[in-house]
Amino acid sequence: MSRQPLRMAIIDAAAELERAGVPSARVDAELLAAHVLGVERTRLGLVPLVDATIVDEYRELVARRAQRIPLQHVTGSTAMGDVTLEVGPGVFVPRPETELLLAWALAHLEASGRRAPVVLDLCTGSGALALAIAHARPDAIVHAVELDSDALGWARRNADRRREAGDTPIRLVQGDVTDRGLLTGLEGGVDLIVSNPPYIPENATLDPEVADHDPHPALFGGSDGLSIIKPMINNIARWLRIGGVVGVEHDDTNGAQVAELFRVRRVFDHVEEHPDLAGRPRFVVAQRIATNLEAAR
Repeated sequence: MSRQPLRMAIIDAAAELERAGVPSARVDAELLAAHVLGVERTRLGLVPLVDATIVDEYRELVARRAQRIPLQHVTGSTAMGDVTLEVGPGVFVPRPETELLLAWALAHLEASGRRAPVVLDLCTGSGALALAIAHARPDAIVHAVELDSDALGWARRNADRRREAGDTPIRLVQGDVTDRGLLTGLEGGVDLIVSNPPYIPENATLDPEVADHDPHPALFGGSDGLSIIKPMINNIARWLRIGGVVGVEHDDTNGAQVAELFRVRRVFDHVEEHPDLAGRPRFVVAQRIATNLEAAR
């Protein structure tokens, strides 16, 4: 069987993806090659030649990516922290920027020194944040809420895989994070809340990978991008224990607005805006302060 240079196949693939308008053409070409070969991207240089059948399989995946199908749909998976998640049609694909929210959450849990912390992930989608936290903190009691049935199916699938791998199970709940009657049993008992809710303003221009493949209910947060976040803050206030903290991801046009939504409430303090690696506003954190629970309703 003939063997072909992998390097040339990757160069050709990157050129094809660039012609198709894929922003990260070379990176995606290398990631697809690594996926086909079952190796880390950093080890591609150790595979100089590959069988023609491998090249054919690789070209098929490149052709799909050139149609602006998300890379994660082509490979069938993505990562959050140290956890690999299955994703595909019907569920939002977690973005690398959310790794920053995860890192903040894990750092807070470590610094707090609290054992068996209660964690709540709102709008969990594929279960990314909840499962990554449960993996990193086996002692945590992690609850995750998702409204959409299709997304919840992906979250359950990922949760089952992580449980089989030995991680602490998470507690999945189907529900509306803006519902004042949701999870009443957790009132005043949650140590940490994280959320990557629908937050894109409806008039935003999106890449085909997002507009054509991510489910729209997971993307859009009304005309201003805040239609979920605003009412969700009321629930966050009643779920958090005194001293508990929250981190909410938001559109990069809304950092100051989301911070102000927390500041105007009498039950939050230490409100801080956090940028992503490009310096754009990415998520806001706040702490529940001592006050009567009625003020949090």
